[in-house]
This record gives sequence, structure tokens and C-alpha cells, in this order.
Amino acid sequence: MDILYLLIPLSLLLVFLIGIVFWWALHSGQFEDLEGPAHRILMDDDHDLPRKP
Repeated sequence: MDILYLLIPLSLLLVFLIGIVFWWALHSGQFEDLEGPAHRILMDDDHDLPRKP
């Protein structure tokens, strides 16, 4: 029972920290372009590579 006095405040602190990190990620633009990097992987960039003789 005594462990609850430690675990409950620690869990509330963890939830609070996760909320702050999520809020920061939302407001700093982390979720603005979710499809751009996926499309960039599929683009053919072979014209930038040097050709072998």
C-alpha cells in the first residue's frame, strides 16, 4: 500500500510530461506534412548519381 504513494505521483508526472511533449510536437509543425517523406522515397533520383564507365 505504501508503494502507491510513490507510484501515483510518478504516473501523474509522466502523463504531464507526455502531454507537454505532445503539445510541443503539435505546435512546432511535426505533423504538418505526413505524406511528403513517403512520396520522396518513391521518387527516382538516379539522374543525380554519377554514371559508371
